[in-house]
This record gives sequence, C-alpha cells and structure tokens, in this order.
Amino acid sequence: MGTSSVWITVALVAGLINSGLALYSSGDDVIALTESNFERMVIKSDEVWVVEFYAPFCGHCRNLVPEYKKAASALKGIIKVGGINCEEEQGLCGQHGVQGYPTIKIFGANKRSPVDYKGQRTAKDIAEGALAEAKKKIKNVLGGGSGGSSSNGGSSDSNDVVELTDSNFDKLVLNSDDVWLVEFFAPWCGHCKNLAPHWAKAASELKGKVKLGALDATVHTLKAQQFGVQGYPTIKYFPGGSKDRDAAQEYDGGRTASDIVNWALEKYNENIPAPEIVQLTSEKVSKDTCQDKPLCVISILPHILDCDAACRNSFLNILAKMGEKYKKKQWGWLWSEGGAQPEVETTLDIGGFGYPAMAVVNIKKMKYSLLRGSFSEEGINEFLRDLSFGRGHTAPVKGAELPKIHTIEPWDGKDGQLPEEEDIDLSDVDLDEKDEL
Repeated sequence: MGTSSVWITVALVAGLINSGLALYSSGDDVIALTESNFERMVIKSDEVWVVEFYAPFCGHCRNLVPEYKKAASALKGIIKVGGINCEEEQGLCGQHGVQGYPTIKIFGANKRSPVDYKGQRTAKDIAEGALAEAKKKIKNVLGGGSGGSSSNGGSSDSNDVVELTDSNFDKLVLNSDDVWLVEFFAPWCGHCKNLAPHWAKAASELKGKVKLGALDATVHTLKAQQFGVQGYPTIKYFPGGSKDRDAAQEYDGGRTASDIVNWALEKYNENIPAPEIVQLTSEKVSKDTCQDKPLCVISILPHILDCDAACRNSFLNILAKMGEKYKKKQWGWLWSEGGAQPEVETTLDIGGFGYPAMAVVNIKKMKYSLLRGSFSEEGINEFLRDLSFGRGHTAPVKGAELPKIHTIEPWDGKDGQLPEEEDIDLSDVDLDEKDEL
C-alpha cells in the first residue's frame, strides 16, 4: 500500500471515529440535550435557553466550540446553554427545522417558537443575544414591553393569539360559545413564520368577536390528527358552541391580516344570533342594550288596555323579524309601553302621531330619526334600510342629553285589566225630601 493510500485510510478512519463523538463533555458548562430530556429541561422550564444544533463532522461547529464554551461559562447561573448532536438526535433536529450546522436557537418567551440566532459566532455576541431575549421575556411577564414571540412561529407585538394544546382545546374551543379561528402549525414551517405577524395583528383586530388560536401540531398531535391536519399551516374555523369536530370548517381566505379579518367577520356575522327586543324597564337595561351599539331602535307600543296581548305580540313579532334582518348591523332594540317612559317620548318626539311609534338614536352623535311611515314590516324595513345607507332625516336630541329612564315592572305577557270600581256605600248619607225627588 502506498503512502498516499495510508494517509487516505487514516483520514477516513479518523473521520468515522470523530463523526460519532459529541463536541462537548460532561465537564463543560454546555449541557447535552437529547430527545429524552429536551421537553422536560427546555420546553417545560421557565429558564431561557441557548441551544446549538451541531454535527461532529462539521468544521464550523468544531471552530465554534471554544467560543460557545466561553459563552456558556459567562451565562452560567443566568441563562442555560445546551448542545444537540444532530447525528444522534436526527428526529429532534428535524423537528426544529435544522438544515445546516451549526444552527443556534434561543428558547425565550415562547418555547414552542424559538428565535434563530443570526449574530456573530463569538462568546460576547452569543451572550448578548441571549440576554436580549431574556429581557423580552421579562417585559412580557411584567406586561410592559413588546417583541415577544407569538404562539405560531414568529415575532409579534401581540399576545392576543391563544396558545392551544391537546389538553385545553376542547374546553376553550369546542365546549365554549366563542367563535374561533385556529392555526395548526409547525415551528420549522416557513409559511407559518410568514403568517405569524398577520395572525397576531388579526387576533388584535378581531378581539371581542372572534378568537384566534394556534396549536403546535408537531407536539399536540392528538388534535392535529382529530382534525385531519396534513400540512402547515392549516387553519380551521369553529363557530360558537361547536361541541364536536364535525362543526369545523376549512379556512379558504388569504394570508394577510386584512384577509383574515374580513373572512372571519363575514363568518361571524352569518352566525350571530338575532338581537333580543328588550323592554325598557330601567336605566341599566337602556345602557346594557344600547350604550355601545352604533344605533338604538326604540319602539313605543300602545298601552295594554288599548292593544291586548295578541295585539302587542304582533308588533313585537314585526320587531323580531326586523332585528333578524338587520342583525349584522349590531343595533340595540328597545320597546316601551305608551306613557311608561314620558321623558323618552318627549325628548325624541315620539307619540305625536299616535302609537305604535319608532325612533332610531345614534347615541354617540346624539341624533335621532323618526319613523314617518307605517309601523309594518314594509314601512319599518324601508325606514331602517334608508338609515343603514346614511339616508333619512335626522335631528339633534333635545337638550343634547339622554332622557331620564323610569324603573318599571316588566310586562307579564297577559292582557290588561281595568281597575276594579269601588262600591259606594250610601247608608250613612242623609237624604232630604228634595234629594229623594
């Protein structure tokens, strides 16, 4: 065998031997991480971690060793530093989307979505990068900062995206009356990372109407399998009170924040219940029904002695149909009996044309409009349709303030009863002869 062949053989043997060896020993401050301890030590801990994904045969990895050890020593007691041998932990490295060596990730505020370290490979820069992520986590906990990681794979200033898991999914999503959009993602998925800021922005804009959640499908596999997730990201819509997986609908909209918001609002409006037609019995009822609504529809119905229960219910049925027709407008709907709320009638000029009557009030602008047509489905629909398009005559509320609301007993649903007449006892009355005539 020639000299060159000997050297080639030696090099190959050395390479094979070195490829199976870890770059860090138990005496170093770099903690060896494996698939068996990673979840417990990193993901489920409260500590910030710097983790290097390496391969023993990688020259850049070997060059990094002294600086990485130095960073680990400097951060000891403050931030944990670990290393993963990707030749031995291929599954763990694949789960985190490692495609080259060395890859350094910092597991900070959101352990399911680590930050890729892209700084210089010096001990000083690595330590500073880790400390910066630690500061972000502190700000998030104190509620005074931004820049934390969103739950679905990217950086965002929003914490309105709810982190979902196999254990909390049914309680938060299926068994609630809330409307949900849920993203099933993988931390290594590039499309998921691109979606992250849009998802977070949409979550903030939809707050109070539609909840946005995110579930790491690589960790919480039970729910991912239950809903047939085969690619990332997968987005599904859950109407309120879904109860089971069959209620889930595929999201087929765009991937920008505005696309997500518009799609979700359209679905939300389709599924919102018709508003309740509420009797105006107190100041609290007035505020609860109309204070935060764009418009408040107020109807004054005839007195129960002038219009019995069947008559009154016929008017309430008309209002219920109109409430259903215009439910997407999210108006408030109130009704009162004629004479029960005199200040309301005076302030809004209701009753001048008899009962039933209707006024629509814009509480923010302190303006109102009166129904001039018939109190019928056709007449009310025409009146409300014009208002919804910004047409129709409006007038300022008298006195520029809302009227006093009296507290009264709600209608019991029965016909009215005339008060009983009192019997007059004339036995003690003296009648003279003229009176008797």
